[in-house]
Amino acid sequence: MRRKSFRISKAGSLNNIKLVEEKLPEPEENEVTIEVKAIGLNFADLFAIQGLYSATPKGSYIPGLEYSGIIVKKGKDVKDFEIGSKVMGAIRFGAYTTHLNIDHHYVIQLPDDWSFEEGAAFIVQSLTAYYSLVELGNIKQEYTVLIHSAAGGVGIYANRIAKTFNAFTIGTIGSESKRNFLINEGYDEIIFRSSNFSKKLQHILEDRKLNIVLESIGGKIFEESFNALAPSGRIIIYGGAQFMSHSPRPEFLKLIPKYLFRPKIDPLSLSNVNKSIMGFNLIYLWDRPDDLRVMAEQILKMELKRPYIGKVFSFKNLIEALKYFQTGRSIGKVVVKT
Repeated sequence: MRRKSFRISKAGSLNNIKLVEEKLPEPEENEVTIEVKAIGLNFADLFAIQGLYSATPKGSYIPGLEYSGIIVKKGKDVKDFEIGSKVMGAIRFGAYTTHLNIDHHYVIQLPDDWSFEEGAAFIVQSLTAYYSLVELGNIKQEYTVLIHSAAGGVGIYANRIAKTFNAFTIGTIGSESKRNFLINEGYDEIIFRSSNFSKKLQHILEDRKLNIVLESIGGKIFEESFNALAPSGRIIIYGGAQFMSHSPRPEFLKLIPKYLFRPKIDPLSLSNVNKSIMGFNLIYLWDRPDDLRVMAEQILKMELKRPYIGKVFSFKNLIEALKYFQTGRSIGKVVVKT
């Protein structure tokens, strides 16, 4: 089988990505071959492409973590799916393509009434939000939860999941243009991140205890969020937007000071204030496919609203989609349709 793929010769720049035609081998005994119909973009894609992600493969590789599509071939040991099954899934790089082979344990059935675009927008964001809030955050009924990058894919799902626990949710945004969207999503309070972020947060909290923070901004915002946590509160880091470049290559002159002067917490002080700092990256659960599947099924059972698709690009315009995603103007998920 021949396929078309966006392959990067070496991590370091968006300019290194080229559309190529290549041969796809037959699926192995436990694999399925998927005709990719939609691809979900993630910030981890951009960090990997620019060489800022420790899990990035060495040398030439196909970026992309998330997809949906149709099974067109399967290995002899695959019993869970049939040819023609509509599925969605995650892959440890390799989604920027028209066809891929993947172990069937990393694939789940696409809900009957979902589009392929919605399927490609589900796995990474929802699992990140669920694992952060439920597994790490140990969320309880009526907790107060602060969610940074609230209009992104993780932020949207985090709010929806938190609301199933009757949580009081506070979302932060970097652009006022996203406020009405968050109001419609049901956030209780919304903060535009500015120089007086801490004062705004304290005004909203009043006598409330801040139990969980989902953090993806870094810098002063991280520091002020941590300071606002109540005793036994947990801050879960799921991203590093402060290091995102708006150019094809990393802007190291801007990144180095942010890295050198990033907030530092003395581990010994954590026991004194009774607070926790946790970090999470979905790709490090890759060796636990059964756990990923169970969590995805738990999320689907919550019967939340379908994934929100902010913008759809064609496969040939995948590079343009990445550049748009890089600007930070997007709301919800950016999807590429093959």
